[in-house]
Amino acid sequence: MVAGLAIHTSEPRVWTPDEIALAEEVAERTWAAVERARAEAVVAADLQETQRLRALGARLITEDDTQTLYQEILAAAIALTRANAGTVQILDVATQELVLLANQGFEQTIITYFDRMSESANTPCGMALKTGNRSFVDFDVPESENHDRARRMLLEAGYRSGQSTPLITRAGKIIGMVSTHWHQHHRPSERELRFLDLLARQAADLIEQRQTAEEREQLLVREQAARAEADRANRIKDEFLAVLSHELRSPLNPILGWTQLLQNGKLDAARQAEALKTIERNAKLQAQLIEDLLDISRIMQGKLSLTAVPVSLVSVIAAALETVRLAADAKKIQITLDLTPNIAPIAGDAARLQQVVWNLLTNAVKFTPEGGQVTIALRQLEQAAQMQVIDTGRGIQPQFLPHVFEYFRQEDGSTTRKFGGLGLGLAIVRQIVAMHGGTVWAESEGEHQGAIFTVQLPLSTQAQPLELESPRHCVTTEAPLSHLQILLVDDETDTREFQTIVLEQSGAIVTAVTSGLEALQALEQFTPDLLVSDIGMAEMDGYMLIEQIRLRRQDAGGKMPALALTAYAGAFEQRKALESGFQAHLTKPVEPEDLVKAIVSLLRSQP
Repeated sequence: MVAGLAIHTSEPRVWTPDEIALAEEVAERTWAAVERARAEAVVAADLQETQRLRALGARLITEDDTQTLYQEILAAAIALTRANAGTVQILDVATQELVLLANQGFEQTIITYFDRMSESANTPCGMALKTGNRSFVDFDVPESENHDRARRMLLEAGYRSGQSTPLITRAGKIIGMVSTHWHQHHRPSERELRFLDLLARQAADLIEQRQTAEEREQLLVREQAARAEADRANRIKDEFLAVLSHELRSPLNPILGWTQLLQNGKLDAARQAEALKTIERNAKLQAQLIEDLLDISRIMQGKLSLTAVPVSLVSVIAAALETVRLAADAKKIQITLDLTPNIAPIAGDAARLQQVVWNLLTNAVKFTPEGGQVTIALRQLEQAAQMQVIDTGRGIQPQFLPHVFEYFRQEDGSTTRKFGGLGLGLAIVRQIVAMHGGTVWAESEGEHQGAIFTVQLPLSTQAQPLELESPRHCVTTEAPLSHLQILLVDDETDTREFQTIVLEQSGAIVTAVTSGLEALQALEQFTPDLLVSDIGMAEMDGYMLIEQIRLRRQDAGGKMPALALTAYAGAFEQRKALESGFQAHLTKPVEPEDLVKAIVSLLRSQP
């Protein structure tokens, strides 16, 4: 029984059957009316809540502010469950932690503590995250069951009960949590929980859509950035290729022009000397451009190698200075040395370090106007040697300064640029310095304010004092290769004739052949004192040739000294040449004096 109808009279009496039947009928009809009114109230309340959720959904769909979205969801959850406080948390997929993004009714200490919660937390949200189901918790449990301070903090803040409902996507993944809390012990009704589940599903759909849209937007931004970077790289590459074409062709014009003038025989002695100097200068310029390109290729392939020995930076600077002195003198640029004596050695590759100094000095001379000044300073720091190249030149604009050591980057890559070059020198400097464990950076106050390039290299850990290398052997005799029989192998006619003349002018007796097969045939006729061979040749290359020679008897040339002279300039090719049987490796193009010195050095190294 859920209700009763009572009828009273002032006098005692006996109720007739008809009266009792009437009372029963009235009770039944009254109960039916009450039931109907209750049902109508429930339907009205359900309709109101449904309309509230529908209106909330419409607002949230058009809501641009994510924080407002979370606050609206939380306010609806608190209203549906008649709670006093609540939170909305979103799952961080990377850490699998719930991150607090919206709260209502809590003090700052609670907010700070619940900023991030994992499934191990002894709280409604932690338990719901672990199980994937709604969790109810009463906070005034015995202390033995309270494994962390979370429940105690909530209890001390005046809350007795709480629930957490996972926000689950249509794919079944938890993306967040909506929690509500009460000051008294409380469990929501089935009806309230039904509407809370509707809200949770609606919220999960909206949040997932918002996250998907944000991820799509981020992907679009990254794609646009990547496309812009690719376009920038392509533009830089195109500019570089245009500059490369110009820089490689430019030296050819005076070389070919002066060569034709020399051939017509109409130049006097002074003009002939000028022509030869111009041809030599432009040939060296082109050789340096090609060497820079090869170095960049080695760097990008990770094939640039170093031979580390104790090195004196003073000697390295002196050697590099000799190569730029003429260019500085031509522009009346004063080069000042400010070198601290007795600098401790560094462990490094002397040739590569000289390349660093040469590039920095060349750069300084190129960008310093006539009558300017370049200073080279060397100091010893606590654990490093510091070298600076300081110029009074055009300086570096602030927007270009961060890019000064990048590959293929030039401050002015236009066709109207004033200064030539490929823009590779400083990129090579950065890589070589880094391979030595050092650092390099540039400073400039701006245009026309000069520039300072600073290199710091770690000092050698070797305790013994540095023994400087003896100077390169100088060929002083007029015929240092006198009566030396040399077998020269090269399939390029011009190169072969040039090398033949150089060797013959140094006193050698040269037998020049065009292929590896011809070289083996020549060995059947005589046994030379030395082999000078190219590597890249048709049918039988230099590697195959030396391997065949090393199979011969000693009296048939099997043990004769051999020098590889080739345009293959990499460390791999040099190592392969030595492993194949050559005792020395020299890279084309080669100066006549360097070729002769290499041969003398090779012969002196033989037992």
